[in-house]
Amino acid sequence: MNNRLMFICLIATFVISGITHYAGMNNTVQFIASCVAILFVAGFLGKATENVAHYAGERIGGFLNATFGNAAELIISIILIKEAANGNPQLFDMVKASITGSIIGNMLLVLGLSLLLGGIKYKTQSFNPVLATYNASLMQLSVVALFIPAMFAYSLNDRETEQLSLTVAAILIVCYLLWLYFSMVTHKDQVTEVKGANGKAEWSRGLSIIFLIAATVMVAFVSEWLVGTLEEISHRFGLSELFIGAFVIAIIGNAAEHSAAVMLALKNKIGASVEIAIGSSLQIALFVAPVLVFISFFMGEPMNIVFTLHELLAIAVAVIIAVAISRDGSTSWYEGVLLIAVYLILGIAFFLL
Repeated sequence: MNNRLMFICLIATFVISGITHYAGMNNTVQFIASCVAILFVAGFLGKATENVAHYAGERIGGFLNATFGNAAELIISIILIKEAANGNPQLFDMVKASITGSIIGNMLLVLGLSLLLGGIKYKTQSFNPVLATYNASLMQLSVVALFIPAMFAYSLNDRETEQLSLTVAAILIVCYLLWLYFSMVTHKDQVTEVKGANGKAEWSRGLSIIFLIAATVMVAFVSEWLVGTLEEISHRFGLSELFIGAFVIAIIGNAAEHSAAVMLALKNKIGASVEIAIGSSLQIALFVAPVLVFISFFMGEPMNIVFTLHELLAIAVAVIIAVAISRDGSTSWYEGVLLIAVYLILGIAFFLL
């Protein structure tokens, strides 16, 4: 798809989605329009990120994509938290489910598709094994940090659970910020991929950054329109809030990471793909989820960080296989198949709950 056609489809689908929302059309129509619009916006975001990565290097480019891609997830969750604080506390369960879905979706689906499609084109793809080792340790930290509150919550009252949640959230945020300092300042030479991309960027540095910001703003609008349709869609099609949160919201909210990671893998930039997929999961677990705990606290209706057994098992399974596959810094298409297979198994299990 050339740039002109991409921009036409981008603007057209965004405008149509806005019209269906503000005209108060049928929720199913709004839902479909928003889903189509966010896919084109995600493609636009992925293209902008690829151009930024050309100037900044794969590590910074992957981090920017994970951050801007997670903006949609953060915005959707904040909207749900606001509604939960206004007398609909069960929406906290959907927020936690969407966090779970984002973590496993990036580790299994996004990384799996990148390894599969990139591996079909290139027999073996390699990335920095030192970064893979650190990522594995951080993923294991996220599992431990989520398991502990869930295990201790049964012996604590609501006030103590809230205090534990806020404490764990604060520790995770500090750990994530220190990881950024470690990986981008003190030890960046160890964990950074080779800088620069082959070929020429389509846009200038300034234009790439402007487009990156513009795409994020568009994602924010479409995400807000989408959230308003979820409750009715859930009831109409008989889908549980857990499935809606863990798979529907997560897949749509992370569409940017899907498109960008796959595009980069197809260009043999698997290092950036891994940074987007794993980096996004880590950012959700170590930063976005804890930030949401504090946001809910300041809104007056604190959300704890206690996840259900099903959610914890799904995260743990995703981490185990992602660590096993990515630790050596070398990938093939069959490893992508394994990741996608685990994702499908979890999806069927969540659908049947």
